[in-house]
Amino acid sequence: MVGKLPKVWEIFFALTDQAWFAPIFRSVRRVYNYLNARPLVRFIRNGNYDVIFTTHFLSTEVVGWMRRKGMTDARFITMVTDYDVHRIWLVEGVDQYLVASDYTKGRLKGLGVEEGRIAVTGIPVAEKFIQPRDKRETRRKLGLQEDRFTVLLSTSSFGFGPIEELTALLSDIQMIVICGYNKGLFERMTVRGNPLHKICTFVDNMEEMLAASDVMITKPGGLSITEALANHLPLIFFSAIPGQEAGNVRVLAANGIGMSDKTPPEIAAAIRAFADSPEALQKARDAATALARPDSVAGIVKEILK
Repeated sequence: MVGKLPKVWEIFFALTDQAWFAPIFRSVRRVYNYLNARPLVRFIRNGNYDVIFTTHFLSTEVVGWMRRKGMTDARFITMVTDYDVHRIWLVEGVDQYLVASDYTKGRLKGLGVEEGRIAVTGIPVAEKFIQPRDKRETRRKLGLQEDRFTVLLSTSSFGFGPIEELTALLSDIQMIVICGYNKGLFERMTVRGNPLHKICTFVDNMEEMLAASDVMITKPGGLSITEALANHLPLIFFSAIPGQEAGNVRVLAANGIGMSDKTPPEIAAAIRAFADSPEALQKARDAATALARPDSVAGIVKEILK
């Protein structure tokens, strides 16, 4: 639906976020989850856990149902993994919500969650994303020119979006281009042979790609944003999925972070403006730094151990 009928998805997403529709949708969800999540229910019942920590609304709904049925008395914590909050995350039985930002906390409070049950920890990222790395050294390791302004262009693992148009418009800019599992795109980009463009398929060293870059062009998924913020990268968004990704864009815009709804020529112009103005680049980096929470894992562990 997201890929083929995005407008239908947008309507569905908005409809399911309405208070009057929530009881109907919740009933359907519970039947669906019961049919699909019975192995999870057995796993939790057999585990006799002290704490259950969820990071997805489906598992949150399942554990909430188990709490209400007396199937588990574990302390129940859920991590909202986007910067905005859909009503689907609201589940009776959650002891503590952990969220990405003060905006996210305010949104949950507006949906009726008591302030004492919400903690702003930030979304967790792997430790490798917050380890200090020298930019010049990392570029050298990746085969890039050490002193050249560098852009990271990374879409989803499917490698869709205006990648080819953007790289053509920025042919004189050093870029790391992640094609994901899109083999056709990777082959076409490789044939062009631009020495300033490092073309990659799916990678497992994204932490190095981020550390080597000055700006990131990406889709506004919650984890991608968090990893970029941990590296203080200015963000330019494209092809936001209506719903959760559009919500992420709104939250970041409220914090002075990111550009969105731009055409490829406008994105290219914004990149050149950053390349030509160290002051503008630093201002954007400062905004990213202000929202970043590199200590999120420590904060989450603290909440779990309370």
